[in-house]
Amino acid sequence: MPKLEWDKTGERLYETGVRQCALYLLGEDGTYATGAAWNGITTITESPSGAEATAKYADDIKYVSMMSVEEFGATIEAYTYPEEFGECDGSSEIAKGVVVGQQKRKLFGLSYKTVLGNDVKGNDYAYRLHLIYGCMAAPSEKEYASVNDDPDAISMSWELTTTPVSVTGHKPTAQITIDSTKVDTTKLKALEDILYGTDTVAARLPLPDEVATLMSAGA
Repeated sequence: MPKLEWDKTGERLYETGVRQCALYLLGEDGTYATGAAWNGITTITESPSGAEATAKYADDIKYVSMMSVEEFGATIEAYTYPEEFGECDGSSEIAKGVVVGQQKRKLFGLSYKTVLGNDVKGNDYAYRLHLIYGCMAAPSEKEYASVNDDPDAISMSWELTTTPVSVTGHKPTAQITIDSTKVDTTKLKALEDILYGTDTVAARLPLPDEVATLMSAGA
């Protein structure tokens, strides 16, 4: 067995940044279509919860620990959002340029990339692709302030809850993460063509089983 080594060249990894965020509205047929680029994203904070142990006692001893269901949530912070997100934020257009709030909120999905860097190539090393399903956005707070000698743009944020989707052979999930260093580049390119669209095909968010089939084809 090889001896353990720490901090080898090329293995000092870190993760940073968030870019190429895309929004996908959930259709009535259960698919995520209507892809739209989301500009102005500053932060996406992933916030898993649950998976907490509850001890059960019997015969004067700890009998078993039962785990609660794990849930996935997130917070998005951005300077703006795509027009398509209005339906997800409880808005509805009643006339051109006239929008009413407090309407039914539509479910959606997201994809975005984070940078995977190392000590040799820095931020150019690789990336992780994140796919999120079953998102519901809570009402956000917007603070409007007078323009002054310390200018700043209004930043908006949304708390997201999720409803997991089915995955064959596994428990339902609301999150998939793909490491570009561990998957076939051709298959990854094919997946990104689906996520971001092409000159002839509209962008959409494939469900986990389709992602698994695509990424394991020919393996």
